[in-house]
Amino acid sequence: MPDLAALDISGSPYEVGLQLGRFGARITHDYLRHSPAWLGVMAHRADPKLEEMRRLTQTRYAAYWQELQGLADGLDLPFDDVFLWNCRGDIWALAPDGCTTVQIPGDIPGAAHLIAHNEDGDPGLRSHCAIARIAPGGGAGFRSFIYPASLPGHTFAVTDRGLVQTVNNIRAGAGAAGLPRMVLGRAVLDCQDIDDAIALLKAAPRAGAFHFTLAQAGDPRILSIEFTHNQCSVAGVTGADCHANHLVHPRMTGEAQTITASSQARQRRAREMIAKASTGREVDALAILWDQANSTLPIYRAQPDDPDQENTLATAEFVVAEDAVDCRIHERDGSAPVMTFRVPAAAAA
Repeated sequence: MPDLAALDISGSPYEVGLQLGRFGARITHDYLRHSPAWLGVMAHRADPKLEEMRRLTQTRYAAYWQELQGLADGLDLPFDDVFLWNCRGDIWALAPDGCTTVQIPGDIPGAAHLIAHNEDGDPGLRSHCAIARIAPGGGAGFRSFIYPASLPGHTFAVTDRGLVQTVNNIRAGAGAAGLPRMVLGRAVLDCQDIDDAIALLKAAPRAGAFHFTLAQAGDPRILSIEFTHNQCSVAGVTGADCHANHLVHPRMTGEAQTITASSQARQRRAREMIAKASTGREVDALAILWDQANSTLPIYRAQPDDPDQENTLATAEFVVAEDAVDCRIHERDGSAPVMTFRVPAAAAA
C-alpha cells in the first residue's frame, strides 16, 4: 500500500477545507490530538497575540479563514484549536517541523532548474498524508503535500501557474501578532508569479518565520526567501545550494533563532556534498537528500521507533523549465517515484 493518498478536491474555500478536514479527521482524533506537539501548542491557548492573528486572517484573507472553518468542521474540532494548530510555529518556536531543500539553478531557456525537497514530519503521520490536487473556487489551482489538520502551503507545492514552492521551518526566537506564517504560505499559492509572492511576503505583517524556495516555469530565477517578524530577505540562488531550516542569509544573522543539531548537521553535510561536485549540474540532489552518512543526524531521516524524531515522509523533485514544471514524488529513499505529473506552459501562463 502506498504511504501517500492522492486527493482531488474542489469547491468553495469552505468546501475545500471541509474535504481536507474529513481526510485527516480519523488520524487527528486517534493520534495527533494526543501527540506532544499538539499538546505543546494547545498550552498556548491564552497567548495574547492570537486575537490579532485571528483578526488579520479574517479581514485580509477571508477565503483562507473560510478554509480554516471548513477544516475545523471536517475534523469535528473547535475552530479555535484548529486555528491555533495552524499558528504552531508562530507562537511556539519549538514546533517540530524540519525539511531540507536542494536548489540547482539552470539557465532558462536552456537548462532547467532543479529544486528537490525532503518533507520531514511526525512519523506517526506516515500513511496519513496526501498529495492533493486542489481547485478552489475563486483561487488558483495547485498540487500540494498535505498534513492532517493543516492548511496547504507550508510543505511543497506547484501551482497551475507553474509556481514552485518549498518551505522550511525556522525556529525564530520571537514572534509577533501578525499573519500566521502558514496563512502566508497558503497565500503564495494564489500568487500570479514570483514577484507577486515577494511583494506579498515583504508587505505582510508577519507573525513568525519561514524559508521559501521559489521558482516558476519560464522564469530565470530561483529565489531563497527567509523571513521573520522583523525582516524579509530575498536572495537569488546563483549556484547549487541547500537549506536545512535555519536562517543562513547574511542579513539575517542578527535574528534570534534556535538551530537544532539536526538542522546544523544537515546543512553542513549537504554543502559538503555540493562542494565536491565539479559543477552545479553534476550535483546529485537525490544523493544529498537520501544521504545517511551521519548515522545519528542524517539528512534522510528514518527513525520509526522514536516518536521524538522526525521522519522523511516524502521527497519531491521539481524540474522547472521554460515550458513546464515536471514533478516526481518519492515515498522512500532509493525508490522510484510513486507519483509524476507535469504542469505545462499553457497552464502556467
